Amino acid sequence: MPAGAGCSLSGCLIIEFDTIFVYNIIKYMARQFTAIYKKSRKWYLGWVEEIPGVNTQGKTLKEVKENLKEALLLILETNRILNKKEISRGGKIIREPLSVFI
Repeated sequence: MPAGAGCSLSGCLIIEFDTIFVYNIIKYMARQFTAIYKKSRKWYLGWVEEIPGVNTQGKTLKEVKENLKEALLLILETNRILNKKEISRGGKIIREPLSVFI
């Protein structure tokens, strides 16, 4: 809403901020995965049950948990980049959100 349309400039900025804030919440909504941790001699191993390739290790449980979050983020970002490259090659692409309830 423009400033001259019945709202103060600060009021319009608050509305704009709220819209951006809500967009970011939706775009970056937390997704839940299942982390598995296992002690193996002096190391802790960790992996994500739902996504093959997301695994790590650490000397402490705290370290392996931090490493696993980083590994998951890296795999998700890498998959996005690879998909963008594939899409840019052309051809008909359908991209849409997919939700399942377990």
